[in-house]
Amino acid sequence: MNLFKSFHWKLFIACVLIGLYGILNIYSADSHAGGQYAFKQFVWLAIAIGIMFVVYAIGYRPFLNVAYILYVMALTLLGTVLLIGAIRSGAQRWLHLGGIAVQPSEFAKLVTILTLASFLGSRKHLARGKSGLIFAFLLTVVPLIMIIKQPDLGTAIIFLPILFCMVFIWGAKLRYLIGTILMGAISSPILWFSLREYQKRRLLVFINPDIDPLGSGYTAVQSRIAVGSGGFIGKGFLGGTQHLLAFLPEDHTDFIFGVLAEEWGFLGALLLLLLYAMMIWQMFSILNHTTDIKARLLATGIISMFMFHIFINMGMTMGIMPITGLPLPMVSYGGSSLVTFFVAIGLVLSIYKERSVF
Repeated sequence: MNLFKSFHWKLFIACVLIGLYGILNIYSADSHAGGQYAFKQFVWLAIAIGIMFVVYAIGYRPFLNVAYILYVMALTLLGTVLLIGAIRSGAQRWLHLGGIAVQPSEFAKLVTILTLASFLGSRKHLARGKSGLIFAFLLTVVPLIMIIKQPDLGTAIIFLPILFCMVFIWGAKLRYLIGTILMGAISSPILWFSLREYQKRRLLVFINPDIDPLGSGYTAVQSRIAVGSGGFIGKGFLGGTQHLLAFLPEDHTDFIFGVLAEEWGFLGALLLLLLYAMMIWQMFSILNHTTDIKARLLATGIISMFMFHIFINMGMTMGIMPITGLPLPMVSYGGSSLVTFFVAIGLVLSIYKERSVF
């Protein structure tokens, strides 16, 4: 019982409510097929919560101690995906282990955060120099490039804001960060020519969704229609026509927010945002009340991962961000992402349990 003496119930309850809200909307998106995805997601939610408690019991420090080993394992899995991974819709992102499809790039995000927290936290004295920043960038860019090769540009992009948030908390000089951003902006034309044709079309559609409304712009247009048609109170549970009539692609995964907004309207979307706000606020509170630099860096990386996932996924659904394959945390269907997010929550909960000052 001592294990739960300092358990952060508010954070845990917020996460569980988000997960259950996601299952409700997955059921609606998949109701025409009997709700099989919703049942699978419920099973994955139970598994994810169980793994979260295991991580919480172990604590974050042992994971930081083996971060480099986990990093090598993550790179090995990413390399295996490129060699023998299953191909879906032209992307090679999954490994089939028995009857389960695993997406290593989801775990690679969290492992990279652990590795950066371990590396930067052990080198606080280099905060004013360039060497620590350069090596942190290299630790990030290796899995990033391997994920781009799958190709999965959306997941790869999320590594960069996570890195910048962590090195900012670490104490890197602001001019180094601004200089790096400017270099990235200057080199963006070069990046354009390295993109695949469908990735270029997605960016062009983001600028003008109406250039190909029945082709590459179809998903963006239908998603905006779904969100807008929900109005203030929505069309009601199982009443969304965009997904029930199969106008909205990937409605149980990438575009689950479109289903939610159409059926529950502005109020339903606001409820989800409030739950996310509660979750992130509790994580910020834990971050601000620990004196362990590695714990602060770890919490920063995890908070950044959640925040940018939420912003990018909702943004692409509403047409204010380019379309990517990023899931909506704990709401989109997918076992790999759900387990990853709950493992991250387990690490933050353990920071609260082992906090040195509160």
